[in-house]
Amino acid sequence: MVKRIRHFIESRTGLETFVNEFLYEDIPASAGWHNVMGSVALFCFLVQAFTGVMLSFNYAASPGEAYNSVKFIMTELTGGKLIRGLHHWGASMMIVVVVLHMVQVLIWGAYKKPREATWMVGVVLLMVTMAFGLTGYLLPWDNRAYWGTVVTTQIAGLAPGAGQYVQRLMGAESGVGVVTFARFYSMHTLLLPVAILLLIAFHVYLVRKHGVAPDPGDNGPKGKFYPSQVFKDTVAIFVAFTVLFSMALILEAPLGRLADPTDTSYTPRPDWYFMFLFQLLKFFEGPLEVVGAVILPNLAIVALLLAPFIDRGGVKRVGQRKGAMALVLVGAIGWSALTGAAISGTPKEVEGVATGGPAEWAHLSPEELAGIGYYRKENCSACHTLGEDGKKMGPDLAKSGIRRDAKWMLEHFKNPQEKMPGTSMPPIHLADSQLNALAAFLLKLNTQNAKELRDAPQPAVDGALVYQQNRCNACHQVNEVGAKLGPPLNGLAKRRERAWVEGHFADPQKFSPGTTMPPYRLAPKDLERLTSYLLSL
Repeated sequence: MVKRIRHFIESRTGLETFVNEFLYEDIPASAGWHNVMGSVALFCFLVQAFTGVMLSFNYAASPGEAYNSVKFIMTELTGGKLIRGLHHWGASMMIVVVVLHMVQVLIWGAYKKPREATWMVGVVLLMVTMAFGLTGYLLPWDNRAYWGTVVTTQIAGLAPGAGQYVQRLMGAESGVGVVTFARFYSMHTLLLPVAILLLIAFHVYLVRKHGVAPDPGDNGPKGKFYPSQVFKDTVAIFVAFTVLFSMALILEAPLGRLADPTDTSYTPRPDWYFMFLFQLLKFFEGPLEVVGAVILPNLAIVALLLAPFIDRGGVKRVGQRKGAMALVLVGAIGWSALTGAAISGTPKEVEGVATGGPAEWAHLSPEELAGIGYYRKENCSACHTLGEDGKKMGPDLAKSGIRRDAKWMLEHFKNPQEKMPGTSMPPIHLADSQLNALAAFLLKLNTQNAKELRDAPQPAVDGALVYQQNRCNACHQVNEVGAKLGPPLNGLAKRRERAWVEGHFADPQKFSPGTTMPPYRLAPKDLERLTSYLLSL
């Protein structure tokens, strides 16, 4: 039965013959561990393709929504943080592995005749890999990605004569926005995958056509690709995946706050593999900027492409290729120095919750703080105390001995006589959401915090009431309470001025292009209250 099945597959597809030819290809006796990088690079691409598809199942391809979907993937989706970590760190690993593969080929001189085309296709593959990193960098649509892309598009605009056309092609002629996002997303998910698949197929074909480059004087008997080299490639792939998986588990893929084109305090930086170019521009200012931004990088690319035609000498042993080694060493030192200088000069972004011992009321959720407002509006203090001395008609609500659950409280608020026959308490005529807030406050109350909560400043309480009435918690979090669609609001005063916050309520699209937040036409007093509350967090 097995023979019949194999015969059917072979006669109809030729698959068995193809696999045998692929696995049992002749390789030089000198082939070994230094030849594993090509297989590792291919593996890295497959990881990127797989994780990219997995991310696309939950990714929303539009600014604002893109940010929210990435945040959802990382905080809500099962395994989402791991998948994004593999994709994020895998992009960096792929660039490193491709560069190391080219360095190995350069040092060994494996680009010489008849392998010139193989090398040139490899250089183009490196450029496409960098393009993947460039276009994918923008897609989380956080501040880091937005401003990094602004730097990149500005550098592209320096090309003499062609700068404005390159920026127009990127959709960034009038700044980074929705058009830029759409074009980067299309390139990242539609154009570049097709290009790299075709290039990889052509590259592998050329490697198979001309074979693995042997060491000079390698006259030993040829080996087979399987099992010796396959084993070495598999071990190298396993090591690479172990490193990548560990990074995805230990190091969380970065996601800053939502992209903000008006955040002039943010220090823009591209991703690490473009940092050297960013630092290089500091040596070429004014009219000379084009030298560092365009001329030198393009000369380096042309030099790589023409390397087989520049170095036309005979094949030498690795130990004798001192010129190639010196060139690689100088390049590595220069790249490392420029990248290190750029990273060390990058200030840390200030984000997060303000420090400095906030009062007890500042720890309350907006709903709980709004509950204090309803407590005061309904004049509950006429009959009840909150941990104060003295007696009143009703019980001290701070004492745990009278604690009730939320369901009991809501029913009691609406119909006191039913829950406590003979009570003189009248029904409280508030909406269910308002009664929920009142109950939430009372549940938070205890004898230790009663005084501070009782003395909560009225402006903060009024602001929390406006916050609740406009359902800001449907998108934002305060003190880790609320939805995660928008950025958390704790520490807002460290990031924004009052004028920006007030303007953002009136016209969110102007201040955060691509946001899904609708405009809010608040009364001047409500706007002042809400803004003051948010800036006090």
